[in-house]
Amino acid sequence: IASVVRREETQFDRVLREGLPHLEEALAGAESMQKVLDGRLAFRLYDTFGMPLDFIEDMAQSRSIDVDKEVFERAMDEQRARARTGASFGGGQESEVTVKAGPYPLTARGEPHFGSQQFNGYEKTSTRSGVTHLFRRDGNGASLTGVDALTSGEEGYVVLDRTPFYLEAGGQVSDTGRLAEKNVDAAVEDVVRLKPAWPRMHLTTVRKGELRVGEEVTAEVDANRRDAIRRNHTATHLLHAALRRIVGTHVRQKGSLVAPDRLRFDFSHLAAVTPAQLGEIERLVNDHVFMMNQAVETEERSTEEAIAAGAMALFGEKYGDRVRVVTVPGFSVELCGGTHCGRTGDIGPFIITHEGGVAAGVRRIEAVTGATAVETFQSRGDERSLLAYAHESTAAQAVEAVGRLQNLRFRRPVNTKLADRAAKTVVKLAADHKRVLRENERLKVRAAMAGGTEAQGQDADVAEIDGIRIVGRVVSGLEPGALRTLADSLRDRLGSGVVVLASDNDGKAALVVSVTHDLTDRVHAGNLIKALAPIVDGRGGGRPDFAQAGGKRTDRLHSIVPESRTAVGRLLAGS
Repeated sequence: IASVVRREETQFDRVLREGLPHLEEALAGAESMQKVLDGRLAFRLYDTFGMPLDFIEDMAQSRSIDVDKEVFERAMDEQRARARTGASFGGGQESEVTVKAGPYPLTARGEPHFGSQQFNGYEKTSTRSGVTHLFRRDGNGASLTGVDALTSGEEGYVVLDRTPFYLEAGGQVSDTGRLAEKNVDAAVEDVVRLKPAWPRMHLTTVRKGELRVGEEVTAEVDANRRDAIRRNHTATHLLHAALRRIVGTHVRQKGSLVAPDRLRFDFSHLAAVTPAQLGEIERLVNDHVFMMNQAVETEERSTEEAIAAGAMALFGEKYGDRVRVVTVPGFSVELCGGTHCGRTGDIGPFIITHEGGVAAGVRRIEAVTGATAVETFQSRGDERSLLAYAHESTAAQAVEAVGRLQNLRFRRPVNTKLADRAAKTVVKLAADHKRVLRENERLKVRAAMAGGTEAQGQDADVAEIDGIRIVGRVVSGLEPGALRTLADSLRDRLGSGVVVLASDNDGKAALVVSVTHDLTDRVHAGNLIKALAPIVDGRGGGRPDFAQAGGKRTDRLHSIVPESRTAVGRLLAGS
């Protein structure tokens, strides 16, 4: 158990080390806007770096910034929906949308009758197709109505008798493109399967002319986007094989994303992949790209035969009797329904951009290929300049410079003596800076606990209301973390009671409430902080035993202690 706890602590420390610069940058941007951190940005911090939402909220509250949790939860729901969608080999997006058949005949189950649909996207990115069904999106898209035509400006779903558009599955995103005819131009923005037995449906906006049932159009996949997706999908297979060779054969896929701009691969492994191993993985994949340039073979086999031959069955996939097998001879054999390069050399440069933990025993690697990889490589010159600047700078400037380097471990600047010296200097300065900050916080907390020092204000006292002791104190210059430490210490000394602290830190008001567990049913810390926060023109919240808030009016901090007693009295009267 102790080893698991240590591993979790190490993993969380790594999450903070890798994600904190990005969080600081996001909060700085929110401070200059409406003091609200965008929920999707918070979700990206959670999704990419594994940063917990409550930690993001704590950091935001320390700067009087709100996190848009509604948007965060919406992004989380979308992620879960995508995960559920990718769980079948055929893929698709099962939806709760209401569909009215309109002019189309119904099946015995009362659903629109669809004929067969041919997918020829492995061989082609453009084909002549007949329009068999059209459904107009009504309102916010929660309902669809069958129609004979979609006109310019309308959005709806188009069903074709044959299609080259890939449907999201196995981590690979859906294709986009257009439907065109002499007087018709329509943008295909997504491809979905609303119900398991239904055909691919193309989410389309008509830009010119009119789409009509029974007419033929040219269905064109965005070829450049498809090529980028192919590169990243084939690179994902090479990455998987390289991980098993270098990290160990215990590695199994636990999820993936194959998009045009990047690939993401989650896999089973208990510890971080070391920088040396990541370098080996990168070299091995690039050897297969540039040195070997092998043909990527695809064939259809029976599932039993394919697995017996050593093909890897991927996480979350459901396979029928016949499967598609994608092989890079002598290196990778996987069951896969996605689209791939003709040769490994088509991938272009492969660069790992991130490695981190996403759950206990699950790691994540992100990488880029092709033109995106070239851009990433070119940006390393800028990073070397930042390192050189940091080498000649003060500690604070060096830490700032490091914060501007995204994921320093995997950007690997050009190997010059200056860059090496700068990197070592920055690491030492950052460690020294962190140590000094910690020591400074400890000293401030100790001074505030001792009382009668400059760190303590004049409003330190203990009151008793209805048998409950309340410690109210105004201190100055304490960071939110130190303020919380002080509150915990005072609460532990009380044994039973309520602690209310207020502090002026860099011109901002910070409030903390801590309640011993035996009293949380009578005095809820979150409710108490909500009553006090408006005094300093702020907002806050928290758990029954601990809550915090931030505000702008430091000139009103002297009112917090007396008002806290009144607020506790009201809470007790209400209970």
